[in-house]
Amino acid sequence: MTDSPIMTTTAGAPIADNQNSWSAGPRGPLLLQDWQLIEKLAHQNRERIPERVVHAKGWGAFGTFTVTNDISKYTRAKIFAEVGKQTDLVVRFSTVAGEQGAADAERDVRGFSVKFYTEEGNWDVVGNNTPVFFIRDPLKFPDFIHTQKRHPRTNLRSPTAMWDFWSLSPESLHQVTILFSDRGLPVGVRHVNGYGSHTFAFINDAGERFWFKIHFKTKQGHKHWTNAEAAEVVGRTRESTQEDLFYAIENGDFPKWDVFVQIMPELDAEKTSYNPFDLTKVWPHAEYPLIPVGVMELNRNPDNYFAEIEQAAFSPSNIVPGIGFSPDKMLQARIFSYADAHRYRIGTHYEALPVNQPKVPVHHYHKDGSMRFFPNNPNPNAYYEPNSFSGPRQAPEYREPPLKISGDADRYDHRAGNDDYSQPGALFRLMTDEQRERLMDNIAAAMQGVPVEIIERQVVHFAKCDPRYGEGVAQRMGVTVPAMPVAAE
Repeated sequence: MTDSPIMTTTAGAPIADNQNSWSAGPRGPLLLQDWQLIEKLAHQNRERIPERVVHAKGWGAFGTFTVTNDISKYTRAKIFAEVGKQTDLVVRFSTVAGEQGAADAERDVRGFSVKFYTEEGNWDVVGNNTPVFFIRDPLKFPDFIHTQKRHPRTNLRSPTAMWDFWSLSPESLHQVTILFSDRGLPVGVRHVNGYGSHTFAFINDAGERFWFKIHFKTKQGHKHWTNAEAAEVVGRTRESTQEDLFYAIENGDFPKWDVFVQIMPELDAEKTSYNPFDLTKVWPHAEYPLIPVGVMELNRNPDNYFAEIEQAAFSPSNIVPGIGFSPDKMLQARIFSYADAHRYRIGTHYEALPVNQPKVPVHHYHKDGSMRFFPNNPNPNAYYEPNSFSGPRQAPEYREPPLKISGDADRYDHRAGNDDYSQPGALFRLMTDEQRERLMDNIAAAMQGVPVEIIERQVVHFAKCDPRYGEGVAQRMGVTVPAMPVAAE
């Protein structure tokens, strides 16, 4: 033990006794001058930060992205500059609805967020293990999340709230079908795909814009629990996903994902039969096939989970030259809301923390606020912009080209002319008979206790996707499929 360092306070003073508090004699009270006791208790009171409003329960690791195919004709982003190029990254997986103490093996969407530490700054892909989401308009997001959290009176999760919202929001059908399918309850995050879900933009050296979607396809294969299997797992451990991911990496079984993109020329967005910026829709692979890009590997566990995963902060506002945004309304709102949540939860300068800090020099004029711990600007006169003191300047050469697509509001409206039934119906028909049976069994289990009028309303939506879908759920719930109005000829 003689080679151990001397224990100190946070101010660096050596500690003589870490086993006994100071007191006024054997039977006397503790002393206010016991600065070491006060420091330890005060720090313990502040060891937690607010958990994420959504995606609170999470797991993460570090790794690399390696380019395997050249897509430089679509984007000038240097991360894709050449085959063989490697970029460091950190990934955080999560569940959406559960609190930090929730069990891992719950039926829920899995968050799938990647921070690429590129030579041009950090690029964050903040996605899920599904290619779509429940809603397409961000105005509905706070209400949707309320339905996934606890009822204000009972403090319990409310199936009635969930199904009431979904039955009044038919755009949710695609995601609901995925959630209650086999893939809605994975055995762990090594066995899920990841998707950026939104439509993003690539911009190449010629200033051409291409829309793209990014996919991470698991090389471990898909594995899922049934509801009964998951209940048994939760009875043994609430940390099944953390155990699986941590020990796989610790034992050298590094998980990998093949990375693909779908590419759409900019003006194709005005020709598709569906809105390509609608987060509830997928792009058919027959129209826009998957193009291989590279491989993502996770090969290092964090040394301190709180510092490196709980404080890891991902935001779709983090892009690099050659990557841009799209008119996806959900994406536009998340560009603001994610970074704003991190400033509240972690601190104003959260991106200066080691796990969030870019691996390139940072120059900005954000001055004071909580967590202002990084070095001062060596040029004290350049603390505003524009200035005459050689401070950091703007770089117009990185400006994106103007949009070429139409700004027609109806084309990209949340409600107007949207078909919310064809794609979930097609997904239902892609399933085997056994998969369809499990899907409808899972939905029926989740609908227990829901008022019959809400069940009937939801069943109508299922029937519009596929009559067998509606009838199967209706039979399990002991209701009939209400008659649907016939369109006038």
